[in-house]
Amino acid sequence: MRIFGIQKLTLLDFPGKVAATIFLGNCNMRCPFCHNSHLVTNINAKDEIPKSEIMSFLEKRVGVLDGVAITGGEPLCSEGVFDFIKEIRNMGYAIKLDTNGTFAHKLKELVLGGYIDYVAMDIKNSLESYGKTVGIQNFDTKAIQESADFLINGDFPYEFRTTVVKQFHTATDIENMAKRFSGAKAFFLQCFVDSGNTIESGLEPCTKQEMLMFAEIMRKYIPNTRLRGV
Repeated sequence: MRIFGIQKLTLLDFPGKVAATIFLGNCNMRCPFCHNSHLVTNINAKDEIPKSEIMSFLEKRVGVLDGVAITGGEPLCSEGVFDFIKEIRNMGYAIKLDTNGTFAHKLKELVLGGYIDYVAMDIKNSLESYGKTVGIQNFDTKAIQESADFLINGDFPYEFRTTVVKQFHTATDIENMAKRFSGAKAFFLQCFVDSGNTIESGLEPCTKQEMLMFAEIMRKYIPNTRLRGV
């Protein structure tokens, strides 16, 4: 497991919690719009943070922070992430996991074992458009669907979220995605922002009007659809 960043205080990443966010390296997707390319395709070993440094910080913040959000990259790619989560959990922190849903068995183990408190799962696009959106031709969405159905059919706190990019998302994609994942408790459509550190350059956000239209389409199937970054 390799750690490449920590945001020591956030009121946004973990709903209802004062938290820190830890960034793990590596991912099994290559989403062109990924704003953390330094954690995916441009990993620099010099930027790695020792785990001991992270644990020392968290020990000092017990009683001040409520929770820890673990993100990436894709955290469940990392060997040792289970033990890492358990160590943080044993300090008394609530844990939020950001995931792309491709490791359904690991996600289920963490949820059913009581090791995490909240999941934010990225739904990249309609199933028909997944491959181009994640940068992998002929991408198999079976695990994505398994993870999503597990969350939809359970009572565990979670959200789905889609980063909307003009070059990858159409009204048809949004409707097909909403139909497939209907029943979701909460779905966020996030407006793409070019961080300057994306895997592919030249991508554009949708307009405010387009985002509002997409939200209305999705609300026909998922009433609790909200916008971020608009």
